[in-house]
Amino acid sequence: MLALTFAQMRQSVGRLAAAGIAIVIGTAFVAATLLAGDVLKRAGFDSVAAGYGDADLVLVDDGEPRSGLGGLSSDDIDALRSLDGIAALDGVGRTFTTFAHRDRRASLPVIPTGSDPALQPLVATSGRMPAALGEVALPEATAERLHVGVGDEVGRARATFIAGPPGAGLDLESMITMVVVGLLDDPDGAFAMEGGAAVMTEESLLDGLPDEALPFFTGAVVALDAGADLPEVGATLAAAAPTGYDVLTKDEAAARTVSSLTAGADIFTGTILAFAAIALLVAALVIANTFQVLVAQRTRTLALLRCVGATKAQVHRSVVLEAATLGVVASVVGVALGSVLVQVAVMMLRGAELAVPVPPTITITAASVLVPLVVGTVVTILASLVPARAATRVAPLAALRPAESPSTDGAAGQARLVVCLVALVGGLTACVGAVLLTDHAAEVALFASVLGGCLSFVAILLCAVYWVPAVVRVVGRPLSRRGASAQLAAANTARNPRRTTATSTALLIGVTLVAMMSVAAATTRSSLDGTLDDTFPVDLSVASDAPGGRTPTPLSTELLDQLAAVDGVAHVTPLVSTEVTISWDGQTVLGTGTLRGVDPDDARAAVRSPGWFDGLTDDVVLLSQDLADAYDMPADAVLELTGPSGTVVLSTTITELPLLELIVTPAALAQVDAAAGITQAWVRLSDIDEAATTIDTVRETLSEDAVTISGAALERATIQQLIDAILAVTVGLLGIAVLIAFVGVANTLSLSVLERRRESATLRAIGLSRRQLRSTLAIEGMLIAGVGAVAGVVLGLGYGWMGAAVVLGSFADIHLSVPWLQLTSIVAVALAAGLLASVLPARSAARTSPVEALAVE
Repeated sequence: MLALTFAQMRQSVGRLAAAGIAIVIGTAFVAATLLAGDVLKRAGFDSVAAGYGDADLVLVDDGEPRSGLGGLSSDDIDALRSLDGIAALDGVGRTFTTFAHRDRRASLPVIPTGSDPALQPLVATSGRMPAALGEVALPEATAERLHVGVGDEVGRARATFIAGPPGAGLDLESMITMVVVGLLDDPDGAFAMEGGAAVMTEESLLDGLPDEALPFFTGAVVALDAGADLPEVGATLAAAAPTGYDVLTKDEAAARTVSSLTAGADIFTGTILAFAAIALLVAALVIANTFQVLVAQRTRTLALLRCVGATKAQVHRSVVLEAATLGVVASVVGVALGSVLVQVAVMMLRGAELAVPVPPTITITAASVLVPLVVGTVVTILASLVPARAATRVAPLAALRPAESPSTDGAAGQARLVVCLVALVGGLTACVGAVLLTDHAAEVALFASVLGGCLSFVAILLCAVYWVPAVVRVVGRPLSRRGASAQLAAANTARNPRRTTATSTALLIGVTLVAMMSVAAATTRSSLDGTLDDTFPVDLSVASDAPGGRTPTPLSTELLDQLAAVDGVAHVTPLVSTEVTISWDGQTVLGTGTLRGVDPDDARAAVRSPGWFDGLTDDVVLLSQDLADAYDMPADAVLELTGPSGTVVLSTTITELPLLELIVTPAALAQVDAAAGITQAWVRLSDIDEAATTIDTVRETLSEDAVTISGAALERATIQQLIDAILAVTVGLLGIAVLIAFVGVANTLSLSVLERRRESATLRAIGLSRRQLRSTLAIEGMLIAGVGAVAGVVLGLGYGWMGAAVVLGSFADIHLSVPWLQLTSIVAVALAAGLLASVLPARSAARTSPVEALAVE
């Protein structure tokens, strides 16, 4: 049987090609994902190792809990430097600070100057390394952002406390003046993830930190004397170091750090492998379809084998062996293809000169080869089990008769239908319940939506053998009236409902997921617009710079005109400001507070939530709900505001305006400070997606003015771009599954041509032209692809809306947004792919002469 199996494979190479292509794509996906994950980890290792310079040994924290943020003092470092065999030893530590020059700011890590260049991961490309108090060296990119060079002065923010995230506790009003003495390069990407690091002396670094930051150093890097014995010096260093530290080599230290930081890479790999699993599921449908047709076409051969003594087990093993061989060969090709693609990607990334270090070559590991190889082979074998079992079910003599398509009307088919309907109803009930529970139990709703979505989708797939042929018949009925080719195409799709269902289902899976993500992303964007408007009401704010609490200089009319003329700025609203004493109910609520005056009509044109200013008149003061809650003010409170020119009494209107200042009209503000000037301007951008470019232009335009530029436009644009990026990546990954499904369509048409070879020849003999035969296959391909695509779009619409409603319903009003252009494009691409998939099979069928096709094989 072994020789016969391979002989049959050689005769069926063309018929196995599509199944092989499907498994090649799927296993290439898996291999590429694993290799890409390894590249990420290796890049992280190189980056961490670069931070240790050319150190021979590294003193690192042992990871046990210990109070404080550091553990080694300057005295500890000096004591360790005196040990025998050590040429140089520097403490390892970093802090986070903000540097400022005029209105420009840059936040980045800071490390101390090293005593030996070999232990310093950064190099000075211009100037020198800091050597005295008040000197700093900045990364080239940071210096360019701040518009400074060697010899210029910059301000460095003091840290009032160091707990919390990077940047927390920085006093941006109390700057330490420092002189830039050098510009830095990070040749090995030690600080690539942070955008670079600044360097200053240990004395300068500790000068801006609170006492809680001491002891500052978290470890040390060591360079040994020439000829020193590394294990011996390591043992001496370990004995002399304070408790809680380990002595490791540079590579060992980097490996330990990376192992604690690679959760992100593992999550990335796991997520992409989930998409690879979807692609392999679609490939399995293509493979199963292929073997079902092959078994049907070999019915006579298998029957003859049974007649001459072959057992059911031998026939079963023959089919499985054929599948295993196909799986191994295709998986090997897939692994090779995936490796080549990742290596090409690595070379392109290195050519792009990214700041993050990228290894020059991929590393082939046992896992990256064996996992896709085993997975591809196992998926192929599993997909062949049902066809293999079908090959053993028919008795030898019965198998000599023409095979009929399996029926779904038997007891097993009815039981399957009942199970599918129960699962479908249960899944849809869970989905509806999830939407209703969103406002009351978000976590339960999320779980119910995932469970209900998966259960209902699996039920739809299992029921596909019932509803897909029915849909094809309904769609094919009007097509049948458009000529002989259309009539034949509709009839052909209905002749083998299981094959049509398998092909259409393969496409349905990919299209449903793509449509679901498209609808969810569009609904998310439209639903979050209102929330983003409330959270980020002002795109950009330009305010007079007032360092150290000095009185701000009013903004000039010329400056406002320059601002309004910037490309990308839609509207500029000026605000007059003053400081007032705020009293309520006979007591002083605040000693002083900021009062801003703005014309309500002008403000509505500048902010994203214009309704906030509907109640603003000359007798009203607007204040935020947070400010009112902080001082227990009722909604009908009357405030007394006292300023340089007098006092005004105003009724309050509490709004959701996220500002900690009081807002009045310019006329009301003039009553308390007649000399108040314009100290701030609200800016609305015309295109939020171009926020980064517009903000850079504004900074460049006002670079010579003493102003502070802030605002949330960039954050808002980042959120929207993040949604678009997630959608693009997800659709791209799901596109692999859709590609495999299109291979399945071409495979079905090719096998259909082979199966109906004699029938096509008969039709040709009685007058069907080559053009009509090609049209028949083209219509058949488009019909199968179209049904799968339209059904997928409908399902994706429902699942996408449900997902967005469950995820966003607890904090945003849901507005269903249908991306008609994208969904229409999906259907159009599916129809075009169905047409394209028919080209080669149609060409093959049309070129075969009727006499040759009618010959008995």
